[in-house]
Amino acid sequence: MTDGDERPSGPATASPAPFAPATPAPPPVSRKLRRPPLWVVVAVVLALAACGVSGVLLVGVVGDAAGRPAAGRADDDPATAAARRLGQRMTAQLDRQATALLGGDKAAFLAVAEPAARPALTRRYAALRALRVTVWRPAAEGLPAAVDGRPGEWRLSVDVGYCFVVLDCAPSTVEIGTRWRLMGEEPRLVAVEESRAKPAGARPWEISDLAVAVGKRTVVATTPAQRAKLPGLLAQAEAAAKVADLYAVDGPPPDRYLVFYAGRAEWQRWYGGGRPKWTAGYAVGVGGGHHDVVLNAQIISRAGVDDLLRHELTHAASLPDRGYSDRSSWWLVEGLAEYAGADGQPVDRYEGLAEVRRLVRGGWNGRLDSLAPADDAADDRVGGAYGVGYLAVRHLVDRYGEQRVLDFFRAVVHERRSLDAAADEAFGERWSTLHDDCVAYVRAVAGG
Repeated sequence: MTDGDERPSGPATASPAPFAPATPAPPPVSRKLRRPPLWVVVAVVLALAACGVSGVLLVGVVGDAAGRPAAGRADDDPATAAARRLGQRMTAQLDRQATALLGGDKAAFLAVAEPAARPALTRRYAALRALRVTVWRPAAEGLPAAVDGRPGEWRLSVDVGYCFVVLDCAPSTVEIGTRWRLMGEEPRLVAVEESRAKPAGARPWEISDLAVAVGKRTVVATTPAQRAKLPGLLAQAEAAAKVADLYAVDGPPPDRYLVFYAGRAEWQRWYGGGRPKWTAGYAVGVGGGHHDVVLNAQIISRAGVDDLLRHELTHAASLPDRGYSDRSSWWLVEGLAEYAGADGQPVDRYEGLAEVRRLVRGGWNGRLDSLAPADDAADDRVGGAYGVGYLAVRHLVDRYGEQRVLDFFRAVVHERRSLDAAADEAFGERWSTLHDDCVAYVRAVAGG
């Protein structure tokens, strides 16, 4: 499931992805599209000895390039000019911290902060280093403002562009609130707040200790208590990535797939929590064309991990950065991910067929555009909806081949063209006719 693309749990769909209609970037790809600042960056050659990587270029920020308030304007009033100067000193501290993070200098990373803030920053530093952070670009959003009820404290909102493992990526972005206190002329960090902006919410590396395993195509992270599961999860993720790479419909596959394996507590906090109760996994957009994947360790079985990973990583490969907002195309987004999750198995071995039969025989109106389940839908209803989406996509693939179906997907989901226009271009057929053919196929397979 994406940004809402949650995949249901249960025997038939141990990994579907829910739909998150509440956010601008619908369930599939929770995307937080912020205006990227114009960064001027300096490349620093550093050895990542702690990560086992050498000769990697790490990118930091330099001078006024990181979106800091400009040096001063002739029309500034005295208060604005003072705030602008204060903001410059704060962003200079953030620059020092970025250089320290990328260089593996924990002492320097913590040096800009007050003692009370250091435990949380230490955890964040360790998690980012474990994830092999290669880009960290803080950019101030506006000027610092006094914090209500906290005399002497200032708040500065900061956008951070970041990459893991690879240098030449399109950075993901996160908005972080920072609080400061002046010590003489020097601003000192008092606290770094969790990001709360929808649809992504707080990233795992902001709030949790992490154990991490890195492969050629994937990065898998979980809590230290579940560290022993990492080798197996990494092997499964690497295998799933080979499948998901085939469904990058608009450009190359992601440079890395980032997968987080969440325990009970983490499931409720990572990326804001609050997913439908039937969700076994989801993909959430984090900017730069990236979608992080989260698996619910409390729901999925060992046997269900492989198809769930194929499903969710396919969302990460196939969805646009901004996600999708039209619930009427839910069947296509989830159907493609289920098709990838099935990995070529015969239709009669698809685990969700029993749920499909119950849905088809239980009063389904026969419309693909009305399949998206509600957050409180029963498990059978959810599993049946995912199964119908799978069968519809499977029918189109069997009839026209994968490439033409991917062309259709791109036109509908990425280019936001009508189903009629997309079907005419990709298949040379009227969508109304194809829709009825897909529904007839679903009913034939379901026997109802």
